[in-house]
Amino acid sequence: MSLIGLKENGLKLILFGGKGGVGKTTCASSTALYLSCDFKTLLVSTDPAHSLSDSLDQKIGDEIKEVKGIKNLSALEISAEKALYKFKMEYENQIKKILDTSTYLDQEDIDSIFNLPIPGIDEVMGFKTVVDLIEEAQFDKYIVDTAPTGHALRLLTLPELLDNWIKVMAQMRWKYRYMVKTFGGKYNPDEADDFLLTMKKTVKGIESLLRDSNKCEFIAVTIPEDMAVLETERLINSLDKYGVKVKQIIINNVVEPTNNCKFCREKRRFQEKYISQIRKKFGGLKTTMVPLQPGEVRGMDALHIFQEFLFQ
Repeated sequence: MSLIGLKENGLKLILFGGKGGVGKTTCASSTALYLSCDFKTLLVSTDPAHSLSDSLDQKIGDEIKEVKGIKNLSALEISAEKALYKFKMEYENQIKKILDTSTYLDQEDIDSIFNLPIPGIDEVMGFKTVVDLIEEAQFDKYIVDTAPTGHALRLLTLPELLDNWIKVMAQMRWKYRYMVKTFGGKYNPDEADDFLLTMKKTVKGIESLLRDSNKCEFIAVTIPEDMAVLETERLINSLDKYGVKVKQIIINNVVEPTNNCKFCREKRRFQEKYISQIRKKFGGLKTTMVPLQPGEVRGMDALHIFQEFLFQ
């Protein structure tokens, strides 16, 4: 069995997620290689511990770079810190204006609040970068190698986190508007109001994209081991809770038994227990099994071979 449906023209965003060490990067890179034959494709890593450069065997970095030797394929390792810095620089005046007009804080206090680290906001801005790239529409397909499960699940709370943040800012702004109208008779919306409206549209756009199965697909990657299966179940259940439907799952590192290899036969017997669990737990998902590779999957030749197992 192989992955299907990824060449549908309407499908823009394909995310690979799962436990650390199960082969997400290899699966994402091989899929990007496969799709680049027919589509202008961007391969993106949102994992703080980037490994795209290792997988592709060439330096990538935090600027979009064409992959050497592969037509239609570019790659990007997103720097969440850089994305957050860019966001703050772009909207510094608007945010500070809301704080200035809606609180009794002086400029020093406002600067201190603005510079406070917000837990998870760097990851949020990292994923916002992906959404912004999709809106720019310079590519046909966007393949995302996500961070391990815990980080990936935090991305799912992105719309809720941003929405709560916007609500607090909007409430502060509403009080200021009320005071202006009460004592001045008229309120004229300004750049701070435009900022809140823009952010609200961003939240709705992200929610709409993640939950639209025609535009976005999340592919779970696992291996036939106890901890990996448990974490995959948690991931898929959480995705379902947030309205993101998983349709396909990859079981990586499956040992192929041979008559002259006792270890291979025993290892596959051990794995069968977990392969059966995966099929039972996720019976409604299309399953693609990929055999354990004899060496490290690194560079174009190795990725092309791996690709054959994903898209037979």
